[in-house]
Amino acid sequence: MSHLITQCDSEKLGKKLLGENDVEAVLQRLDRLTREEAQTTATQTLGLVYGLVKNIKVIMDGARGLLAGSPCCIDCSISI
Repeated sequence: MSHLITQCDSEKLGKKLLGENDVEAVLQRLDRLTREEAQTTATQTLGLVYGLVKNIKVIMDGARGLLAGSPCCIDCSISI
């Protein structure tokens, strides 16, 4: 609660010192930059996940290819 009061007080002081229009413009720019940063982070994360999934698929396809030629997969029953 005290954080909110401090934030309101600092906003009022900033508006008095800089003028209300300047503070509003700065806050809007900060908001825009924050959104852009979030979008950039999401894009990078999506790229990472896509790359990981692609690599896992390559590994799984390679493992299937190795197992397909294995005699154990053709007949796994062993008689004694």
